[in-house]
Amino acid sequence: MSMSLSGVVAPEKPNPRKMGVFRHSRSARMRTSPGRKVANLLVWLLVAFNLAIFAWMFVNSVRTHSEIFANPWSLPAALHLENYANAWVTSGFGNAILNSVIVCATSAVAIIALSAPAAYILAKTNTRMSETMLLYIAVGIGVPVQVIVIPLFVVVENLNLLNSLQGLIVVYVGLNLPFTIFLLAGFFRSIPDELEEAASLDGAGTFAAFFRIVLPLARSGMVTALILNLVWLWAETFIALVLIQSTDHETLPLALLNFMAKQQYAGADYGQLMAGVCIILLPVLAAYIWLGRRIIEGMTVGANK
Repeated sequence: MSMSLSGVVAPEKPNPRKMGVFRHSRSARMRTSPGRKVANLLVWLLVAFNLAIFAWMFVNSVRTHSEIFANPWSLPAALHLENYANAWVTSGFGNAILNSVIVCATSAVAIIALSAPAAYILAKTNTRMSETMLLYIAVGIGVPVQVIVIPLFVVVENLNLLNSLQGLIVVYVGLNLPFTIFLLAGFFRSIPDELEEAASLDGAGTFAAFFRIVLPLARSGMVTALILNLVWLWAETFIALVLIQSTDHETLPLALLNFMAKQQYAGADYGQLMAGVCIILLPVLAAYIWLGRRIIEGMTVGANK
């Protein structure tokens, strides 16, 4: 029995060039959609608002107290940089900056050192247990610190670590582990398994493959996690306010709060107050300007792959 195939038309093979044009046009339509334009406008308005606030603080930080009260929106007649020197001396920022550097550096390094192996195991182990653990970690990210501050205080006091930098470091490390593990797990998942299989064929064990193959490839993700943790640790105030009770161990945000309290009690010099706020914000702003592109690239790599 024979069948005629003359009336059958073979399906046309997909043209990669046409598919690429279709994807390009679709992405172009998404970029030019009204909703996307409104979202971009809102983002830029928010950025402009925050930059305007910082510019206003910086301008007033080099003005005298009387000039600010006369017109808080005018430009300074002269630059009074002595506000920064007076704020530094009066507030005791020197000791506070040293404490902040110790706490931030130690906590950030410990967070990365503990999170990287845990994230690697959870990302590369395809079991129900690993998925459940990642789910619990994701839930832990959403728990507000205000909910657990009293248990934290009790635990730190029982460990005799209250009012010490060591206690603050332990709490910071514990609180930042869930976010960092969840972030690094995405980077480790983006690394092809074939690279580790090739390393195992060359005789490398699990630990050797992790340190020699995986960690160098996930360097951008680890740098991103390190920067994000450092920025959060530098500005953290609530936990330090609960656990630190002496000026000898206060971090920079606590020193600023005490400086503001002294200013309000003795008669606020708003020029010095603005200078004190700028002293704290300038390192964070400089870090974002210097490393902002690396942060965005690192977050994008972890999300796309």
